[in-house]
Amino acid sequence: MTVEVSVRPQRTTGSDFARLSKRIVDHGLMARRPRYYAVRIVVVSALYVAGWTAFVLVGASWWSLAVAVFLAAAFGQVALLAHDIAHRQVFRLRKASERAGRVAANVGIGMGYGWWQDKHTRHHANPNHETLDPDIEPDLLVWSQDQARSAKGLPRLIGRSQAYLFFPLLTLEAFNLHVSGLRALADRSLKHRLLEGSLLVAHCAVYLTALFLVLPPGMAIAFLAVHQGLFGLYLGSVFAPNHKGMPIRTGEDRPDFLRRQVLTSRNVRGNWFTDIVLGGLNYQIEHHLFPSMPSPNLRRAQLIVRRYCEELDVAYLETSLIASYRQALRSLHEAGAPLRRTETSAA
Repeated sequence: MTVEVSVRPQRTTGSDFARLSKRIVDHGLMARRPRYYAVRIVVVSALYVAGWTAFVLVGASWWSLAVAVFLAAAFGQVALLAHDIAHRQVFRLRKASERAGRVAANVGIGMGYGWWQDKHTRHHANPNHETLDPDIEPDLLVWSQDQARSAKGLPRLIGRSQAYLFFPLLTLEAFNLHVSGLRALADRSLKHRLLEGSLLVAHCAVYLTALFLVLPPGMAIAFLAVHQGLFGLYLGSVFAPNHKGMPIRTGEDRPDFLRRQVLTSRNVRGNWFTDIVLGGLNYQIEHHLFPSMPSPNLRRAQLIVRRYCEELDVAYLETSLIASYRQALRSLHEAGAPLRRTETSAA
């Protein structure tokens, strides 16, 4: 059964998080930002429409690949907006959030909103927990040495060199999102399966029809590869700095809510441009503590959260974007070590 992504601040009396939550609320940082989101929706929609308009106007030309690059960025911004909508940052009512979320995700970019919402909710509840966080389940990659030791098939083959293959594999992430959304339709517990499926099929049909109607077959396939490949690379590059390379928990190792979120998350330093490109997810610690906080409030919340973590002597990690990628790749390399040792022993 799908669970709401919006995780409300816990109100356990006297807990460390309850005291932090009070400070955040007292500063008005949980208040909605309707004007901000109205402008953002208009701008992102305009970029999306402009991209497809340019696609039609450029027509059967290899310059259409430049349009594919632009549309990859536009699709990424739609995905980030859908993320905020799913967290109830934009609309107060659940139904409004679901409708807008399906328009942005299913119709706009071909991603199953209901499937992703359920998956992302479970991630937020237990980030970087080896058996509870679906984002670190061994699929193509292994995220810990324990996973590497038990890996079979593709994860076992890829895991040996996964740090080197990580960014190239991200070019497949958009395709993975499309396929996963369609596969989830077989799950009877998925709410509104008919609606979800109809919107996904409609997106795919219109998308492919537009490509092969405007472009010759070879050019259409090239456009699809560039567009979807860069869209996946963009999304993966946005999400990779958040938790990859941070401590992975197992079994009953589940500290209190505040530490569970802070110690497994990483912030990325930057400026207003970083905020736009990463959709506010560069403030990953604050986002995980207060998922329904509007993204433009996260920068102000960071000052309060970081100071509070210093008071509690709770490690608070913030790095540059490049450093975050290095840490993630180093962690992937270390996770695959048992597979390399096995290969050496066999030789």
